[in-house]
Amino acid sequence: MRSGQHKRGIGPFGAVVFALWLGACSPLLQQSEREILLPDPSRQIGANDSAVARGHQRILAAYGGHYSDPPLEALLNKTVDRLVAASERPDLKYKVIVLNSPAINAFALPTGQLYVTRGLAALANDTSELASVMAHEMAHVIADHASMRQDQARQAAIASRVVSDVLSDPSVGALALAKSKIALASFSRAQEFEADGIGVGIAARAGFDPYGAVRFLSAMGRNAELKAGASGKDQSVDFMATHPATPERIKNAQLNARQFSAPGAGERDQPAYLAALNGIVYGEDPADGFARGRRFMHPRFGFTFVVPEGFSIDNTAQAVLAVRDGGGQVMRLDAVSVPADQTLGAYLTSGWIENADPTSVQELTVSGFPAASASAKSEEWTYRLYALRFGSDVYRFIYAAKTMTPATEQAFRASVDSFRRLSLSEIEATKPLRLKIVTVRAGDTVEAFAQNHMAHLDHATERFRIINGLSPSDQVKTGQQVKILVD
Repeated sequence: MRSGQHKRGIGPFGAVVFALWLGACSPLLQQSEREILLPDPSRQIGANDSAVARGHQRILAAYGGHYSDPPLEALLNKTVDRLVAASERPDLKYKVIVLNSPAINAFALPTGQLYVTRGLAALANDTSELASVMAHEMAHVIADHASMRQDQARQAAIASRVVSDVLSDPSVGALALAKSKIALASFSRAQEFEADGIGVGIAARAGFDPYGAVRFLSAMGRNAELKAGASGKDQSVDFMATHPATPERIKNAQLNARQFSAPGAGERDQPAYLAALNGIVYGEDPADGFARGRRFMHPRFGFTFVVPEGFSIDNTAQAVLAVRDGGGQVMRLDAVSVPADQTLGAYLTSGWIENADPTSVQELTVSGFPAASASAKSEEWTYRLYALRFGSDVYRFIYAAKTMTPATEQAFRASVDSFRRLSLSEIEATKPLRLKIVTVRAGDTVEAFAQNHMAHLDHATERFRIINGLSPSDQVKTGQQVKILVD
């Protein structure tokens, strides 16, 4: 939940959109930036192009700005230089930018900017894994995918205007737009497989272990499953996903790697990579709010609250989202502007969400702040809505359950009642989590590392395994270097 984020309602179809979000697993690597109409791919970075500058600023705004880390940036630039020299286009020039975001993402623009989030860097465990990601993104530029996407996006935009301007039947218009988006997404999935193949080849020719892509894709998939609450949802049926399902990509990466060498060949350079990661911020930037277990804190906005038991928090730029492990219950917290002369009860039933029951409105006080609650229903979900006036803004708590029981209602109300103002001492004590690289000593175990250094995060043991590239059955070994978290 970003400081200064533009606040807006979720519209009259908010309940439907929210329900769709509930049923969808997060894509493994977001590619919304590739939906943007990009400048001419023949231009290289450094060109005096205001469109390039505007695009760069939009990306910085969307991903928390530039993250300054000289050791990591030096390693990234060295790695990219090796990859470029081994690529099909050694004449291309790239500028690497680390983004201050916990998201796991990387992308390259056709003008030469190559972006990687600190969240992705923290998930990788050696230079070959990071090289596989960088080579994959360079492959999109080499294969001219961006300009193809640009043409597709232009066509979709034209279709959208035709539908909105000409067609009078909303259902026909919606179907036409849906078909165009599915075609665009399907094309992107094909591009991803092509970029995977080109990228593995670049990394192998540069001397890196070509199986780095297999290891990183495996970690990425496990991280996505953990984030989705291990609901077991089959992501392969999501036609709007911009990346192929992870099992498909892992299999494809293995086949590509076998064309170059057997496992164990090629450079991994793990010690140098971990040394570059030492001290990097992990997770959310506290300025934008962060989670510690079930508690969410936003020092800049000055509030905190606790999500219901069994919920995992996902802090996004637009809202704080939380999902109960296994699905079936979710919540969203965001901020909106409500006129001072409008009651909170009137706001809850003003039409921003469908089927709000005006007879269910109750005026409340939460931690001394005026609040109100109401209920709403959709075909599959029952909603409990809360609005709380805090300073000049109104905070909306939207809780949803497929089966609403008295115990569920009580848990939702307890979560709202936990909302309070942060004390000055709490704000001053706020520090980001950072990765620290330590050497395993005799007697150390995965469970002990998780308990002592990950306990304030959900699924501590599994999270420790994922960020260290350990399978569910792997144990740490004496002398091995591992990542832990420190304040």
